[in-house]
Amino acid sequence: MEETGGEPDVIGYDKKTGEFIFCDCAPESPKGRRSTCYDYEALQSRKEHKPKTSAMDMAHEIGIEMLTEEQYRGLQELGEFDLKTSSWVKTPDDIRELGGAIFCDRRYNKVFMYHNGAESYYGARGFRGMLKV
Repeated sequence: MEETGGEPDVIGYDKKTGEFIFCDCAPESPKGRRSTCYDYEALQSRKEHKPKTSAMDMAHEIGIEMLTEEQYRGLQELGEFDLKTSSWVKTPDDIRELGGAIFCDRRYNKVFMYHNGAESYYGARGFRGMLKV
């Protein structure tokens, strides 16, 4: 997580499994994980200007789980993140099947969820991850 700028920190403890929960706590979406489309299918659908990889593929490669919208909102209760960037979050299947994907950020002291085509990518959009150890 650190190699891509994630600044992992312990944000919780699962009493049932005895695992510590680590999450990306960098102020902005990790620099090493930006400019990615949502998943492999989206990456393959791009005809031109393909990014190097997708957020879901990179998360799998790093060994972390991309945050859900609920987990992202929980992280935002611990601090203020993504004031200038945004982060892909796990997209529900019904949205993904229609070609979309969702991302979140914090603006105007509120956490927002938005949508975009899963094949889109921006220099200011990355993703955050979680790991249980």
